[in-house]
Amino acid sequence: MKLVILGGGGFRVPLVYDAVASSALGPDSVTIDEIVLHDSSHDRLDAIRRVIDKHSADFDDPPRVGYTTDLREALVDADFVFSAIRVGGTEGRIKDERVALDLGLLGQETIGPGGLSYALRTIPVMREVARTIAEVAPNAWTINFTNPAGIVTQAMREFLGDRVVGICDTPIGLVRRVSRVLGASLEDDQDRIAYDYIGLNHLGWLRSVTIDGVDRLPEVIESDELLDQIEEARVVGKDFVRAIGSLPNEYLYYYWKTEEAVHNIVAADETRGQYLARQQADFYKRVEAADSPLDAWKDALHERESTYMAESRDADEERREEDVAGGGYQEVALRLMNALATGRPERMILDVGNGGSHPRVVPELPDEVVVEVGCVVDADGVHPQPVAPLGLSELGIMARLRASEQAIAEAAATGDTERAWVGFSLHPLVNSPRLGRQLLDGYIAAHPQLQELFAQPR
Repeated sequence: MKLVILGGGGFRVPLVYDAVASSALGPDSVTIDEIVLHDSSHDRLDAIRRVIDKHSADFDDPPRVGYTTDLREALVDADFVFSAIRVGGTEGRIKDERVALDLGLLGQETIGPGGLSYALRTIPVMREVARTIAEVAPNAWTINFTNPAGIVTQAMREFLGDRVVGICDTPIGLVRRVSRVLGASLEDDQDRIAYDYIGLNHLGWLRSVTIDGVDRLPEVIESDELLDQIEEARVVGKDFVRAIGSLPNEYLYYYWKTEEAVHNIVAADETRGQYLARQQADFYKRVEAADSPLDAWKDALHERESTYMAESRDADEERREEDVAGGGYQEVALRLMNALATGRPERMILDVGNGGSHPRVVPELPDEVVVEVGCVVDADGVHPQPVAPLGLSELGIMARLRASEQAIAEAAATGDTERAWVGFSLHPLVNSPRLGRQLLDGYIAAHPQLQELFAQPR
């Protein structure tokens, strides 16, 4: 089978290569014979080529790897397409952060106004990518990790329907941590474990974890000792977790501790975008002369993961090693591909349409909204599983956020500045037409892509 990775010069691509080449799910898992890396940058592709060439020596029969900057060429005969594109690069991310921070608002890649600006730049590109996939590889499954993953996946569904699925490693990482503290393994004990997780991408809640038919989540929530082993509980506060009776996705930190997050980001020497731009530039420079490009990449990866969401911790607090090792979107992607290709059922948390080809997951939301929910995947596709009814607080913030993002998506597709203004103004972390207008003006001034988008005749 052929896997195409869009954004193939990206820093994390060797993680996907390693998962595929090592047959991480066992000898009977899906066989990927060919990987094609596509990127707009020859230099980034060349740097990742150096890492993969070195890493390929670790495997007896690694897949052959091709490299190209031609999208249509890359997609020919693709069985799976993995998308991890960053439109505007790290420089675009820095501008997204800074415009918001200068207005006293959260500057973060996927949460708040920075995420909306990122979506405005990204959706037009991903619509064209999806249109091309539909033309060149209509039978391929597209696995989307391009952020903001929920609304980008929703935009791609116009052309790809149910054959595009969004992924994120944070929800299943949360389930894995809870299972571990209860003495179970999500991988080894999959038939014994069930869970209720619902939300949007980077906005969700784990509301039950059932082992052998018994919901054990209350046991975790009631125990300070067990909660202390759950990174998400430490980030948002163990007392508040106990008060709401569920475990939130870690990104809810930015909604519930917004002032603290903004203060910590502003007080730091550099924003996350600036840090990544500096680290990434240093990596791509070092890898050209490194005796071991693979070791240089591993060192940079560990440093990056160790500093993830640093603003949510005290200045002298390091991220725990078990949390650094707990993620892995490459494993989510591989398990999804394996279930679709082999028919061996897999339960996982994915970003899928709320309704249409299946009963609505959340009856109060429209069919086209992409929700993040537990699914069973097999040879027949992706099957969202029923969840318990949402509480008013959960439903309220989901509806408000998706209304904001939907307006932004319409603006990205049409170049309508009024829809963009509405989108920025309605976001739960903005909630102001005045600030919404200032954000829109600031992002248009900062990004040539947005100047071009909104200059087009309607």
